[in-house]
Amino acid sequence: MQVKQLTIALAGNPNSGKTTIFNILTGTRQKVGNWPGVTVEKKEGTTHKFNRELKIIDLPGTYSLTPFSIEEIVARDFILEECPDVVIDIIDASNLERSLYLATQLREIDCKVMFALNMADMARNRGIKIDGDKLSELLDLPVVFTVGNKNKNIDDLLEKAIELAESDHDIIQHRRVQYNNDTEKSIALLQSFIEDQTRGQLTYNSRWTAIKLIEDDRIVKDRILRQFGAGGEEIISRAETQRKILTGRFNDDPEILMTDERYGFIAGIIKEVHTTSTRQRVDLSRNLDLVLTNRFIGFPIFLFLIWSMFQITFSLGAYPMGWIENGILIFSSLLDSLLPSGILKDLLLDGIIAGVGSVIIFLPNILILFFCIALFEDTGYMSRAAFLMDKIMHLIGLHGKSFIPMLMGFGCSVPAIMATRTLESEKDRILTILITPFMSCSARLPIYIVFAGAFFAEQAGTVIFSIYLAGIVIAIISGRMFRSTLLRGADAPFVMELPPYRVPMVKSLLIHMWDRSKMFLKKMGGIILVGSIIIWTLSSFPADIDYSQDYTANIAGIRAEYDQQLAVESPQQKTILEKERDTVVADLERARKAEKVEKSYMGQIGKVLAPVFAPIGIDWRGGIALLTGFVAKEIVVSTLGVLYATGDNDEPDALGKVLKSSGMTGMGALSMMVFVLLYIPCLATVATIKKETGSSKWMLFSICYSTGLAWALSFLVYHGGRLMGFS
Repeated sequence: MQVKQLTIALAGNPNSGKTTIFNILTGTRQKVGNWPGVTVEKKEGTTHKFNRELKIIDLPGTYSLTPFSIEEIVARDFILEECPDVVIDIIDASNLERSLYLATQLREIDCKVMFALNMADMARNRGIKIDGDKLSELLDLPVVFTVGNKNKNIDDLLEKAIELAESDHDIIQHRRVQYNNDTEKSIALLQSFIEDQTRGQLTYNSRWTAIKLIEDDRIVKDRILRQFGAGGEEIISRAETQRKILTGRFNDDPEILMTDERYGFIAGIIKEVHTTSTRQRVDLSRNLDLVLTNRFIGFPIFLFLIWSMFQITFSLGAYPMGWIENGILIFSSLLDSLLPSGILKDLLLDGIIAGVGSVIIFLPNILILFFCIALFEDTGYMSRAAFLMDKIMHLIGLHGKSFIPMLMGFGCSVPAIMATRTLESEKDRILTILITPFMSCSARLPIYIVFAGAFFAEQAGTVIFSIYLAGIVIAIISGRMFRSTLLRGADAPFVMELPPYRVPMVKSLLIHMWDRSKMFLKKMGGIILVGSIIIWTLSSFPADIDYSQDYTANIAGIRAEYDQQLAVESPQQKTILEKERDTVVADLERARKAEKVEKSYMGQIGKVLAPVFAPIGIDWRGGIALLTGFVAKEIVVSTLGVLYATGDNDEPDALGKVLKSSGMTGMGALSMMVFVLLYIPCLATVATIKKETGSSKWMLFSICYSTGLAWALSFLVYHGGRLMGFS
């Protein structure tokens, strides 16, 4: 028996719990991409319930379907053009009045729609009572109460959705918004004219089209003109006539009149179905905000939470990181014993395993970091962080809303820069784009962990936190300078919505964490692998080089010399001599590899770069690693792993130990971290800056400013630390 397929779209306001329900329904069976033609994230997943295969589409969160933002256009276009079998409007039950505006617009589209009154427990705790049966009767649609984060009534919701999708349910006209007589007359006249002109070829519902044209909806106008040409021009002309009639009669724009009518319709529904208890209640969110957004202690708490995040990322991540590292060492030893000597063995051990392996060990740290960020988002604390930063952001002529893309930059700069589209002012948008790359993305974290772990072991978490904090401070200072010179303008007013605190679902947190970490894993098999092979090739050739000494003969001589001594010594002394022999041989092997790399093509490139990086305490190998980091920051670690030949090293934390023994100092390591924090962002970020600003000028400015600033501050850190007596 063939399983029936249905498409269900989830719509709703931001912070209504839509994504939580989507994650419950689809679990890990999700695909994340972009909607065609736009960069708004698209999520879709599948689930099998009640002998049906259900395709679930998570529409962007919107407050309405008016074409003012990309999210609203995407949500509306999908419902109109893809015609899902059912649209489930996820409604925050504690904010019913606000949520119903989107619901009235969905009803006007004439799609099959139902309500999920989510967070019903929170509404009940606030003394709010909603008569679901009455609401269902008034709007003639199914209503289900849900508690998404506790997985309550989700199956009931799906069962009702399937029942609605497969029913012959007709939308009753009088259950929608009824406008005043004059407006209804204009709608009816225009609707009749549209039907005559289009003769059944109109893609959309004719009443809805008439309403949108009277509201002067630019997208609907453009589509009518494209589809019907001269006939479309006549329709637009008739719509303009009706607009003028309504404007003259009410002395106001028709879109404002119709919005008022919708809110009047909503107010009537609220009176019928919504009651609030007068009993005393404890508002947990409000009480928590008295502490977490307090003007005196809120910001220190925010800093403490961020510091704790990096402490946990480093300390807790050290255990699984060690397990993965030991697994890689075992795998390397196994390959070393199985494969014959030759170029393939060298490529696998010194190229691929040294490069990819030196990065993949940081997967646990990346997972923990993203888990913490997801925790901040799902609990509602992320909005409070933006609120706390509002006053600081005003120092650079921005507001707290600009801090949200910057916070997203801790994960990845590309979606963070795309998120600046929500900012209304173009100058605010460009300014936020320019300073967002100073937020340390997750790709930089492995570099910090290597250097902080090797040179500042006991204070590694604090050092990493300080680097992240320095990025925020430098972003603010740079922003103030840009606002005073290149991007002058007044502060934009802004109201930050603070959603209620919620207990996050572990499943939802894990899904968020995994979704974001998949990008890291994809890079392992893609750009990191290719980069490691290229770096190994350039550092291994030319194969025939003139060494400063005959390493093979010297190693053989040392072994023979020690073998003579071992033949006559006691067992206890033999153990000491064997350790001495192995140390001397290892030093010679390391010297041979270092000389080979130094005289390779990569070494020749490094010698050209050396004068640039020497003043900031970074040797030629570090300079090459930084150069390759332009492609992707993770490649910095894999490049160092290849150049220092850690692939066949049987010690844990091999790269850190080799870096420390190579002559690099603590101040040189700190200088390297500062440079990585500030210098030119990765190739994908640079391309996104050009795309979002629409200008090569801003892209080049970002590259030059960030790299110049990185060198100058690294110079100050390196030489300032040395003057103060630090090594």
